[in-house]
Amino acid sequence: MRVLNTLPQDKLNDVAEAARQIEAGGYDGVVTLENRHDPFLPLAIAATASSSLSLQTGIAISFSRSPMVAANLGWDLQAASNGRFVLGIGSQVKGHNVRRFSVPWSAPAPRMREYVQAVKAIWRCWKDGEQLDYQGNHYQFTLMTPNFVPEPIDSRAPPVTIAAVGPAMLKVAGEECDGARLHPFCTRPYLEKVVLPKLESGLAKSGRMRENFQISGGGFIATGPDQQTVDEMFEWVRMRIGFYGSTPSYWPVLKLHGLEELGHKLNHMSKNNLWEEMTGEISDDVVKLFCAVGTYETIGRAIEERFGGISDVITSRAASGPLELWPRDLLQDLQQIETRFKNFA
Repeated sequence: MRVLNTLPQDKLNDVAEAARQIEAGGYDGVVTLENRHDPFLPLAIAATASSSLSLQTGIAISFSRSPMVAANLGWDLQAASNGRFVLGIGSQVKGHNVRRFSVPWSAPAPRMREYVQAVKAIWRCWKDGEQLDYQGNHYQFTLMTPNFVPEPIDSRAPPVTIAAVGPAMLKVAGEECDGARLHPFCTRPYLEKVVLPKLESGLAKSGRMRENFQISGGGFIATGPDQQTVDEMFEWVRMRIGFYGSTPSYWPVLKLHGLEELGHKLNHMSKNNLWEEMTGEISDDVVKLFCAVGTYETIGRAIEERFGGISDVITSRAASGPLELWPRDLLQDLQQIETRFKNFA
């Protein structure tokens, strides 16, 4: 199993040192988020401050950027890192696309399929000299003059992974992408009964191997050096479940457990700005459905039970706050867990 850490993003001046500490600490890679800050800039710094870390956006919001912009960013980061970059993208929900980014909204899964296809077509043009002629319903790319082709790179074009929760996006991931970035709002039964069958069906249809397809995440982790820290993390997870559970896009997970009524209640409360009260609606049993729990001494077994056999990659922190490092011996134990993913094709 590969273990990533989330880069601090609030101050770019601190990124280089953080990347060096994460690499020295034994992690396999770093990931960035697109919440308050841009996800690509810190990875550019980390690319030049590290030599072995995988560099991943987890995720960058897709529809607010043209596929051409994403292709350019990915190409440059792949060049700077000598082939260590993974482009992770996600659709975000309608409200953020329309009201925060002011971009048109349409059914996200068909549009994401074209987005991935378009990015890969652009990279084939730059890498192999293939004529750029992508014609889709949402995106069309037919112009690429030599003046705008970036310098060649020795490594392969970056792998593309997408955020997927529902069946439609999981299908796109399996058929078009190099990996799926699962939301932490997932349970083990949802991974087994919905996520894995959809991804494997998509891989079979596209004729690709599971060993070349990377599955990341799929749940929360509440851990720390002592029980007090674990308890604090447990309450943070409770709050996040209340927040995500209010969004209809995530309700397929609740439906599997017969918790649709909880989702509707949380949604109603969110519309009435009852954010603090929403946390109180989430029982301990519901938190445990979504979370591996334990101190550093016990979390290894909990992670293997919660993610093992499905998730190839986990992230030790779900937020980009002050840098925290798990003990090296814990990382080494987790890295011994067998995964089906071996490498990108």
